[in-house]
Amino acid sequence: MKISGFTIIKNALVNDYPIVEAIRSILPVVDEMVVLVGDSSDDTKGLIQSIGDPKIRIFDSVWDPALRAGGAVLAVETDKAFQLIDPASDWAFYIQADEVVHEKYHAAILEGCKKYKDDKRVQGLLFKYAHFYGTYNYIGDSRKWYTHEVRIIKNDKNIKAYKDAQGFRVNGKEKLLVKSIDAYIYHYGWVKSPEQMKKKMKEVSRYWNQDSENWQKWMNSEDFFNYEEFDSLEKFAGTHPAVMKDRIGKKNWDIQLDLSKKKLSFKDRMLYAFEKITGIRPFDFRNYKKI
Repeated sequence: MKISGFTIIKNALVNDYPIVEAIRSILPVVDEMVVLVGDSSDDTKGLIQSIGDPKIRIFDSVWDPALRAGGAVLAVETDKAFQLIDPASDWAFYIQADEVVHEKYHAAILEGCKKYKDDKRVQGLLFKYAHFYGTYNYIGDSRKWYTHEVRIIKNDKNIKAYKDAQGFRVNGKEKLLVKSIDAYIYHYGWVKSPEQMKKKMKEVSRYWNQDSENWQKWMNSEDFFNYEEFDSLEKFAGTHPAVMKDRIGKKNWDIQLDLSKKKLSFKDRMLYAFEKITGIRPFDFRNYKKI
């Protein structure tokens, strides 16, 4: 069995992405790691090279600014990276620049890959998600945060990244048939200082927005993100991946949030309570089909 990892990255230093941690977190379970580096304004390529692992294969790419509406460029670049993996690989493990896998899940990931490698029905493996917010102590637990997504796919080039590359579809339309595995992706995209968070949001918004008057006004606003504007959070009680130790130790901001505040509509409050009691999230969007 062979597993290829793949990811895309641009301006990792400018936007303070934990891309080094993301890559290092899956290196133990992949046989190669394809990293497609976009035309950056910083030394992103040098950062990737500094990891110094022989499994890593670095390629260059130029992002098409004409594809920024709706984040389409992210899907295009993800598909490019997927095309670069070894044709002999059975699986492709996609990791985004702000996603990290805890080492305690490596065994479950490998077990799932082995179990379903020859099952023709299974097109992908489904991970659970923990979305961190503000600091490494809080995670989002409302319906606005997706609870699952596909991160390992069969090496079938009919599978394409969907919309802004949150997930995948077959031929851009059909949802993947997937099996769940007992493993989490830790999403750290919302963990930055208030200043860095706003700067990153402005930079990334270029991949979704057009040059509207409102967008220009927002781009000229103060570089400070108000983390108080959350709907529902809970305290994180677990441990972080070992590869995150240095980054967490360098955190230089402090945010204290009142978790008793639930800024939910009546409908969402009822659905939230139902989910907490039953563990079921009704009417949830699923970018896949479980089998």
